[in-house]
Amino acid sequence: MLPSDTHVHDLVGIGFGPSNLALAIALRERQARHGEAIDAVFLEKQPQFGWHRGMLIEGTTMQVSFLKDLVTLRNPASGFGFLSYLQDRGRLPDFINHKTMFPSRAEFHDYLDWAASAFDDQVEYGSEVVGVTPVASGGVVEYLDVVVRQGGRSDELTTRRTRNLVVAAGLEPVLPEGTVAGDRIWHSEELLDRAPGLRDPRRLLVVGAGQSAAEVTDYLHRTFTGAEVCAVFAKYGYTPADDSSFANRVFDPLAVDHFFAAPEEVKRTLMDYHRSTNYSVVDLELIDELYRRHYQEKVAGRERLRILNASRILDVAADGAGVRASVEFLPTGERVVLDADALVYATGYRPCDPLTLLGEAGEYCPRLPSGAVHVERDYSIGTSAAMTCGIYLQGATEHTHGIGSTLLSNTAVRAGEIADSVAERLRARSRDSYAVGR
Repeated sequence: MLPSDTHVHDLVGIGFGPSNLALAIALRERQARHGEAIDAVFLEKQPQFGWHRGMLIEGTTMQVSFLKDLVTLRNPASGFGFLSYLQDRGRLPDFINHKTMFPSRAEFHDYLDWAASAFDDQVEYGSEVVGVTPVASGGVVEYLDVVVRQGGRSDELTTRRTRNLVVAAGLEPVLPEGTVAGDRIWHSEELLDRAPGLRDPRRLLVVGAGQSAAEVTDYLHRTFTGAEVCAVFAKYGYTPADDSSFANRVFDPLAVDHFFAAPEEVKRTLMDYHRSTNYSVVDLELIDELYRRHYQEKVAGRERLRILNASRILDVAADGAGVRASVEFLPTGERVVLDADALVYATGYRPCDPLTLLGEAGEYCPRLPSGAVHVERDYSIGTSAAMTCGIYLQGATEHTHGIGSTLLSNTAVRAGEIADSVAERLRARSRDSYAVGR
């Protein structure tokens, strides 16, 4: 490993998706407002900015209002809001005439890319964090060395030394235990990368009952008009997402305060009550469209869209020619073997375990009995007294901050809170250093 850079950053961010992009904006606006500069650099594994590129299906829309962008709930006057983006692109009147609160996913991605372009001097793309090493002085960890692999080359390791660390590593795709992805078995996040490689498929399988699963089913059915598309899920039917006005209050900034302060049993109850706002649910409009298409095919006598509800995949075998899946109908136990050209698992995501990423530094972050890390209200991880560095989480805080932790809804406000906390931590550190110097 190369010697550590002697320069010490105030903050190093791991990942540069929407969460740390919102933080970069909050830090810049904080400096403009208070004249308080925070030296921050962000490390992103991808070669360029990208957010779920594999699911930017034409015609799909966002499931949250454009007002829940990177800044508006924190600073409506910001120049980094979605409306500022539209003005810069020359489409503000056109969007207003569109009469929607929900832009296309492709347009929102372009907005994020537009905002990210303003921080090219602070982001190191193609930089994969492989570990975090504590740097101790007098038995106290005062700095963290973030070890980085550049451009995917194992022999090119560098470090970035920092006083504070913000982990926003995003979500990792979930596949059923024992499943091996390959040319014929994919996670839905690879859809637009893999699907163009299919040549006149006869049958395609989609596993899952959430929004991504329904979108994949819709996309494959529309794209491969000669193929049978089989949607396999354990429910009897797709469940509509609860996006009603009162239910959406669970994503309000104030709801984070309520959830954080609530007893553990109340936290569990609230999560159970409101799972239908986010997990394994589908927009009603898409449900109706799939049902309409399914019914019209029945009328026509050629059913390409097959809904294998109340069913599960028992086993899958794949080779270069395709996949063979055994599907069980749960109410009766009846089984059928389906040969297909590809199987797509739209089985969701989970937050990355932050302590795995932190490496040695994670030893200073005790776990709760549940196995999760202790997280304070300002999104900092609770550490032992031997560490003075701040380690913050963006995204892996559902157990402490509620159901909106992995979603866009609170991104703007959370970024502002972390920026304020880091600034206060740096001021306190400076005061302590001054007192010691005296």
